[in-house]
Amino acid sequence: MIKKVFVSGCYDMLHSGHIAFFEEAATYGDLYVGIGSDKTIFELKARKTVNPDAERLYMVKALKVVKDAWINSGGGILDFTDEVLRLKPDIFFVNSDGHSPLKEQFCREHNIQYVVSKRLPHAGLPARSTTALRDECLIPYRLDLAGGWLDQPFVNKFYPGPVVTICIEPNYEFNDRSGMSTSSRKKAIELWHTHIPKGDAEKLARTLFCFENPPGTKYISGSQDSLGIVMPGLNRFFYSDNYWPEKIDSITDNDLMSWIEQRIWLVPLYPRCDDFEVLSDTNIDLDGVKALSEAAELCWDAILCRDAGKWGEATTKSFEAQIRMFPYMVTNDILSIIESYKSQALGWKISGAGGGGYLVLIGEHPVTNAIQINIRR
Repeated sequence: MIKKVFVSGCYDMLHSGHIAFFEEAATYGDLYVGIGSDKTIFELKARKTVNPDAERLYMVKALKVVKDAWINSGGGILDFTDEVLRLKPDIFFVNSDGHSPLKEQFCREHNIQYVVSKRLPHAGLPARSTTALRDECLIPYRLDLAGGWLDQPFVNKFYPGPVVTICIEPNYEFNDRSGMSTSSRKKAIELWHTHIPKGDAEKLARTLFCFENPPGTKYISGSQDSLGIVMPGLNRFFYSDNYWPEKIDSITDNDLMSWIEQRIWLVPLYPRCDDFEVLSDTNIDLDGVKALSEAAELCWDAILCRDAGKWGEATTKSFEAQIRMFPYMVTNDILSIIESYKSQALGWKISGAGGGGYLVLIGEHPVTNAIQINIRR
């Protein structure tokens, strides 16, 4: 009996990478494609599709490797639930950057084989992604490695300390509300369109910070967001009872950046909910902030010494200090996912300080179904 294979995605601006993915999936059996609706894509990516869902459906259904296709009726990262339960596929096939522990769990619960592609291009053709084919926007993302929350005066007034960040090239279109400074990045795009302009990086970051936080702003975005987007490489921003750091250390050494890149692994979780209230039931005190500060310093020192074990330990300590003070940063689902990956990593945290997003793992060896990033030099 021929097996049923299901894939799900946006498939906007159909290109050879999509076709190679479909062809690989179809080697397992008859291929069925669930397409994310315009509404779902906007919720996940905070952008409109180039081609509307009816047009995307028409193009996908026209491919000879596709048995059938439809627009998924649900929303969010599991927008395909109703369709899959009706189809009863044997295999759920995903790209490595489309993998999610929630999808994998869904497949386990419904006895569906979960297969992750390595995203190989067709022989002789270059690797393609929709992100690369769009009007090229080189505005980076920011990933904080340790110390997140110390850029807020209601935290650093208790004890001074650093936030350690890296500046991430936009090789992936990271989900919106994922703790990668996507809100600040949208403001940077509004301000500068496609590129960080040339000039003094700290002054440019101040401009972005002020643009994002005009007078009267109720909740001031932390300055590590604007600084982390604008300043390339590895950065340490030291805060003491203020919104702006009193000291900035920045490193762009190519060998060190490569060393970091080889040891960071990201696993997609899900975007933060719109009604997420991370500031509920906080427990911010001297001991907690001091622990966060000391963990961030240990993280910085470990990276400079290229000690992955101590780096992982420091990142975990930073994360534990965060969730002691901000318990709503995590849910039981996130804690369960972290538990399942601990054996593959030296340390862990979630991206940013706002729940959801990506599980960030530090490790010397490849992590199952995880993606890696490129640091802006």
